[in-house]
Amino acid sequence: MTETPSLGSRYALALRTLLAGIAGVAGSYALAGSTPSFVAAPIESWLAATVPDYLLRVAITVVTPLGEAVGIAHLGQALNLTLAIALGVGLVGALALAALVAGRMRGDATVTVALALSLPAIAVLVLTASATSALGAGLGSAVVVALGEFARMDAPATDAGRRDLLGSLAGALAVGLGGAFLGSRSSGSDGTETPRPLAGSGADVSNTDASGPNATGEGTAAGEENETYSDSNDPGEIERLPATAEKRSLSIPNLEGLVSGADFYEVDINSIDPDVNAEDWTLSITGAVSNVIEIGYDDLRSMDAEHRFTTLRCVSDSLNGSEMDTALWTGVPIADILARAGARGRHLRIDAADDYFQGFPISELDDAMLVYGMDETTLPRGHGAPVRLLVPGHWGEIQVKWITGIEVLNQPIEGFWEQRGWHGTGNAHTVAKLQATNRQPDGRIQVAGHAYAGTRGIERVELSIDGSEWRETDLSKPLPASTGERARGLDGAGAAWRQWAYTYDSPGTDHEVRVRTIEADGTIQPRESADPYPRGATGWVSVTVER
Repeated sequence: MTETPSLGSRYALALRTLLAGIAGVAGSYALAGSTPSFVAAPIESWLAATVPDYLLRVAITVVTPLGEAVGIAHLGQALNLTLAIALGVGLVGALALAALVAGRMRGDATVTVALALSLPAIAVLVLTASATSALGAGLGSAVVVALGEFARMDAPATDAGRRDLLGSLAGALAVGLGGAFLGSRSSGSDGTETPRPLAGSGADVSNTDASGPNATGEGTAAGEENETYSDSNDPGEIERLPATAEKRSLSIPNLEGLVSGADFYEVDINSIDPDVNAEDWTLSITGAVSNVIEIGYDDLRSMDAEHRFTTLRCVSDSLNGSEMDTALWTGVPIADILARAGARGRHLRIDAADDYFQGFPISELDDAMLVYGMDETTLPRGHGAPVRLLVPGHWGEIQVKWITGIEVLNQPIEGFWEQRGWHGTGNAHTVAKLQATNRQPDGRIQVAGHAYAGTRGIERVELSIDGSEWRETDLSKPLPASTGERARGLDGAGAAWRQWAYTYDSPGTDHEVRVRTIEADGTIQPRESADPYPRGATGWVSVTVER
C-alpha cells in the first residue's frame, strides 16, 4: 500500500525542488558568469524577442524612467532578467522534482542524485550549447538533492523530513554563495572586460583648434590657443586628443566634461552582453556585392585608422535625460570596406552577435566607421567589443554593437526596433540639456549643460528666465576634428556636443529656466514637445530653479 504524503511533506518537497532550482542556476552562473552561456541568458533573449510591443514600450518609456528616479538603472531590463532567472529556477527545479520522484519510486538515493545531475545538465546544454554551464547547473542541483537524501538516510523516521530539508537548505546556501562569488570573477574571462591601450596603432588623427565663444569666462577652458595635429602616423596623437578635450572643457561643478569616460550610457536588448573574443571575430560582407569578403580583427586593425570625437544619443532618451554621451572613437571608414566588396545595392542589413539587427541606407554611411577603440583603449565589452558600427549624427539604435555581418540589399528592411514601432534610424534631434545648477559664493546662480545637434553643428545656446528675452550663453570650444572630418572641410568635431553655461543674479523667487540650441545655419531648435516614442524626444528643456 502506497503511503499518501502529508501536507507538510508536500510543502517540504516543493521547497526542496525550489532550492535545487536556485542552486542549479547559481551553479550555471558560477562557471559561466554573466555571459551568454549563463542559463538565464537565452531565456532572457527569448523573452525580449517575444514580449508584446506595447509591454516593451511601457518598460522603456515608463518603467525605466521610474527606476532612474529611485536610482535603479535599466529597471525594465532588470525585471526581464529577473523573470528569466525565475524561469531558469523553475526549469531546473522541475527536473530536480522529476529526479526525486523517480528515485523515490526506485528506493535508491544514488539514482535520485544521478538524475538530479543529468536532467538539468542536459536541459541547460540544449539551451546554452555550453558544457561548462550545463555542468554547473547539474552539479548545483545534485548537491542540494544529495545533501537532502543522505541527511534523510541517517535520520530516524520521525526526523527524516526535517533532516532532508535542512540538508537541502545548507546545500543551496553553499552553492548560491559560491556561485555569486565565482560568477562575478568569471564574467568576461577572455579579457573583453579589461580594454587594452590603443597607443601605437599608427592611426591618422585629428587636427586644429576651432574657436568657440567663451567671452565672459563662465567656465574655464584652459586650452592652448595654437594646438595643431599632423596627418602623420603618430601614435602620440591618440594621447594628445583627450588632453585637448580636457583643456577645452568648461570647469563646471556637477557637469560632465566634453568626454564622458566610464559613465557613457549603455542600452541593449539584453542584460547579458555577448562575450566575443577578438581573435575569433570576423565580419562577412555578403548580398549584392561583386566580392563576398570576410574581415578579421587583425585585418581591421591593420587598416589606416581615424580617431573621432562623436556624441551618441539613445532614441528612448527623455528630453532632459542622461542617455547622451561623447567618446573618442577609433576605427576605419566603412565606405572603404564596402568599396572593397563592390557593394551594388542601396541598403544594408547589419547583424550583431546578440541577434540584434538593423536596416540602413548605404547613402547615409559616408562618414560611418567600424570602430574597435574607445577613449584610447580597445572597446569595452558593454560598448560592443571587439567591433561596432558608428554612424555620426544618428540615433543610438543604428550604432550596432558586436557587429558580425553586413548584407547588401536592393530593398530596405525594418530593423529590430522598427518592427516594434520605433523610428530611430533618422538624424538625432537637436537638444540643449540643463544638467547642473550651482549657487555661487556671491549669491548668483549658475546653470549649465550640454547641447547637441547631430551633424548640423551649433552656433549658440540661448536661455530664457521666466519667459523673458533670450540670452546667449557661453559655449565650450568644439572638440577637434578628425582627419576624415577635415577632409570634408570641418574645423571641429562634426557630430559632438558642446558644453554651455550661464550665470545670473537670483530673482529671489522660484523661477523657470528654459534653454534652446541654435544650429550652425541659424535654425532654431523646435519648441514642440514630443515623447521619446516613436521618433525621439523633442522640445525645449525647462527646469524650475528654487530661489
